[in-house]
Amino acid sequence: MNEGKIGKVVLKNLTEEEMVEFILSLGEKKFRAAQVYSWVYKNIRDFDEMKNVPKSLRDKLREKSIIGNLDIELKLESKIDNTKKYLFLLNDGNIIETVAMDYDSRLTVCVSNQVGCRMGCNFCASTIGGLSRHLEAWEILDQIMKVQEDLGKRVSNIVMMGSGEPLDNFDNSMRFLKLVNEKNGLNIGNRHITLSRCGLVDRILELADMQIPINLAISLHSPYDEERKEIMPIAKKYTIKELMDACRYYISKTNRRVTFEYALIKDKNNTDREAKKLVELLRGMLCHVNLIPINPIAERDYEKPNIEYINKFKNYLDKNKIPVSIRNSMGSDISGACGQLRRDYKGTSKEE
Repeated sequence: MNEGKIGKVVLKNLTEEEMVEFILSLGEKKFRAAQVYSWVYKNIRDFDEMKNVPKSLRDKLREKSIIGNLDIELKLESKIDNTKKYLFLLNDGNIIETVAMDYDSRLTVCVSNQVGCRMGCNFCASTIGGLSRHLEAWEILDQIMKVQEDLGKRVSNIVMMGSGEPLDNFDNSMRFLKLVNEKNGLNIGNRHITLSRCGLVDRILELADMQIPINLAISLHSPYDEERKEIMPIAKKYTIKELMDACRYYISKTNRRVTFEYALIKDKNNTDREAKKLVELLRGMLCHVNLIPINPIAERDYEKPNIEYINKFKNYLDKNKIPVSIRNSMGSDISGACGQLRRDYKGTSKEE
């Protein structure tokens, strides 16, 4: 059974089938599992809110389990778009961040997978200070549940591209995918979920063999090994050829296209040389390129290219039939970059 660090079962960490096993282990009737499971997904905070569950079972649940809840520590709302950014307080006092992007017809939530990150990408605020710990599956799940509750709107899409590396937290990320897909839980389909990270080749191959029909996005950021190593330390372990081979294997196993995230950094990776090499690298692959003008952060000296360079880069890929788009910066007035709000908040708290 999935026990948390306190030695109790976390109800939000259980699939519906596992909930049945747990309730039976307490000496209760099977039908009680559906009742308890339903209450968990009503986002209750106390066992006494389970109105149709007898007190004797509530007492057993209180003794053997916790529900699993995060607390909203801070919420910011953008004045330029419908982006909301949350800081959640974990049970151990750590802070994580979550972004909600409301597009009228759909609500997309960007979840964190770790407290901090150890991948060390030079343009990302999440990596400054390193990795504190992995998030458990229920802690990833509850970010979505708390956003739904706060906004009063069902989440339709999930992007696993907040703080942390999902493939570095592989087991919890895979359990999260199972939990979020449960029919009587959140019931968010795999095709509405994008997992985005820096390219741990071994884990991409493992994910491919699992044949989960999620959308895979890979942080590429340069088509040249030496240049990529300067931007992303993980490139010292895996070459671009190894990464491309893994992506082609993923496509062959899942028949799903791969999105390549490409952060455009002034005077670093936005020249004609990179654009031509990128076309050479991706030609004929079932893929899409997502160009991301870099979000400046205080601790780095990277700058965003001028719009003419951004458009020139995009147009070259377009002309050579590489599907490409430019990602709009969401929530730029509320510390929109990954890890930026959490880091700013922690710094302010220390000063106080």
